[in-house]
Amino acid sequence: MSSVAVILAAGNGTRMKSKHPKVLHPVLGEPMVLHVVKALKDAGVDHMIAVVGYAASQVEQVFQGRADFVYQERQLGTGHALLQALPKLAEYGEGECLVVCGDTPLLTGETLQQLQREHHEHQAKATILTAMMDDPTGYGRIVKEEGRVVSIIEEKDAPPEVRCLKEVNTGAYCFDIQWLKQGLNQLKPANAQGEYYLTDVISYLVSENQPVATWTIQDPFEAMGVNNRVQLAEAQARLKWQVLRRHMLNGVTMTDPASTFIGPWVEIAQDVVLEPGVILEGETFIDEDSVIGPWSRITNCRIGRGTRVCQSILNDCIIGPECQIGPFTFMRPGCILEDQVKIGGFVEIKKSHVDQGAKIPHLSYVGDSQVGKKVNIGAGTITCNYDGKNKYPTTFGDHCFIGSNTNLVAPVTIGEGAYVGAGSTITMDVPPAALAVARGRQRNIENWRKDKES
Repeated sequence: MSSVAVILAAGNGTRMKSKHPKVLHPVLGEPMVLHVVKALKDAGVDHMIAVVGYAASQVEQVFQGRADFVYQERQLGTGHALLQALPKLAEYGEGECLVVCGDTPLLTGETLQQLQREHHEHQAKATILTAMMDDPTGYGRIVKEEGRVVSIIEEKDAPPEVRCLKEVNTGAYCFDIQWLKQGLNQLKPANAQGEYYLTDVISYLVSENQPVATWTIQDPFEAMGVNNRVQLAEAQARLKWQVLRRHMLNGVTMTDPASTFIGPWVEIAQDVVLEPGVILEGETFIDEDSVIGPWSRITNCRIGRGTRVCQSILNDCIIGPECQIGPFTFMRPGCILEDQVKIGGFVEIKKSHVDQGAKIPHLSYVGDSQVGKKVNIGAGTITCNYDGKNKYPTTFGDHCFIGSNTNLVAPVTIGEGAYVGAGSTITMDVPPAALAVARGRQRNIENWRKDKES
């Protein structure tokens, strides 16, 4: 199978009506070009070359080292884009390469593998991934004579007898690298757009009596290119249902699939229940017997077995088994909860480690903290971890108890088994097993209301 692929990702996508590169528009929460990258990886591709142009630095950042980059300064067509990749392709000698478009997020690795198998079986110099479409508007047509490919004609250059053809070019190919090089060097912009068409390489190969094959995809929607916001929504709707269906068939219960959103990289174990309004994004993993929702959003988190998350937002966290989170909890990046931790309503936690059995039941902020085993943090507790310039840690020893409405001015340590009285502002360390009270003495003024009203 091919070890190298070229991803065409240089265009700005004017029909998207956007200042952002087309290939970076998200499908199920991930840039559409990353869906293409995943399909190539699933097909066994080891090396990728991305042709970038418009907003190249933004596109490179999304790839995050997954590809080598070549640059198309002026967008003069798909053939011109691939010409920019020839020096890199030359490093792979006389092998073959896949060529795919960065705006085809529904393409699968299985399809690309089949394309390569067809290429080998026919000993072809080029194999085209095609689709049969009832409405082929906008696609280049595959022209055949006696079952053999003659050419690909773009719609804007096609006469009426070609426009009525239903077999279309999806924009994905498998090429022999040496013959691709020869074909690209013959390209001329002799078309209505004044561009260098990659499809003209097919005509060149035919003229040289070189074998050109096709593989027709079974589901034409898989080859759909995204060129505008309507097609973006259509692609997302189709991929969303595929993802939901896969998880349900693997043993996940969704009480309302229509309101459930699951990203393509999310993993969910069996017997997980997702309630209405759940959003799972990024590289999230949910372990068995957990219940998520309703109306929770979880991004890049690991959720332990048997945990319950209710109406909460979690970002970049690790949650142990049998925890209870929510409702209305906000867990920011860097949080780690061990087993059987309870985080209650209207609690915000940031970059903190909470040990086994600890409780932060309600209305508290805990940041940059180490919370020991079986700690109880009362309502309204605040770790004052920021002085306007630097962040400082707060440490809670095992089994300590923090009374309600307490301010802990970091850096500060509450010793093991210590108690802090409600309403205290703690500015110094509290020794183990001590009681700390830091509040003004109560003063009652008798008959105050009577004197005030007289």
